[in-house]
Amino acid sequence: MPMTRTAQPLLPVILWMSGALVSFSVMAISVRQLANHLVLMEIMALRNLSGVVILSVLALIHPPLRRQIKSEKMSLHALRNGVHFLATYLWVLSLTLLPLATVFALEFTAPAWVCLLAVVFLGERLTASRVLAVVLGFLGVLTIIRPGVETFQASTLVILSAALCFSISIVTQKLLTKSDTTYGILFIMNASQLPMALIGVYLTGSFDFYQKLGMQDLLPVMCVCIIGITGHLCLTNAFRAGDAIVVVPLDFLRIPLIAFVGYFLYGETLDPYVFVGSGFIVTGIVWNIIAEKRQQSTLPRQQLPQQQD
Repeated sequence: MPMTRTAQPLLPVILWMSGALVSFSVMAISVRQLANHLVLMEIMALRNLSGVVILSVLALIHPPLRRQIKSEKMSLHALRNGVHFLATYLWVLSLTLLPLATVFALEFTAPAWVCLLAVVFLGERLTASRVLAVVLGFLGVLTIIRPGVETFQASTLVILSAALCFSISIVTQKLLTKSDTTYGILFIMNASQLPMALIGVYLTGSFDFYQKLGMQDLLPVMCVCIIGITGHLCLTNAFRAGDAIVVVPLDFLRIPLIAFVGYFLYGETLDPYVFVGSGFIVTGIVWNIIAEKRQQSTLPRQQLPQQQD
């Protein structure tokens, strides 16, 4: 009997990705604020240390969580966390070199890589609507940043490299959701990346980062500590709820959102091309959601005869 696909509800994917979208946007703002006082490795060490502490406290309160830390795919965790740590460092570095909208726009070269890797390694289907969502997303990105000779300088190579690393991390994360719990993935991620960050702090000779912070840094520090968990919590559950090719295009919405944030908080240029590009992005997302919903509505009817047998 041929294998049949089961319908995956889209609402949980949209809700989880909305949480991830807001979380990573707030994270970018917080990193930009803290970069005035801390070096990049200090920010990353702060994020991972707080992640380990918060998740450990949760395990003490709810002991069954401790069993979820074990995994039979530690080699895949090692690959994912090593690549993700490099991607995060390059992403944080790019936030200090480029406008927020440019960073987020160039980061979204990752969906193209995700589409290819998801088809090859995850066995996901590359439907016309999914391809259209990525293509329109890219068109929206290019419309917003209008890349030219001045755009593609050395600093842009930093975020382009981060995008490639993020795509590898996304695919391995999706693989891990098939066998490991969300708590286990988050704990192993923070516990694995904390030593890497501390080594980076040691090499930069900056173990006195707590002395550099003042009361004005309390809010961005809290955001980095809390959102470092909530962002990945939402993203991991989004991957658990739907295909990676469906999840990733939804994240394109971060582009227009962060463009407005950059305008209001940092006086970064906001021109009409942002609205035109956002239109392409939203069109691709809505088109894909409608197509996925239409296809899922037909799946139960196709499976009913087999279920009656």
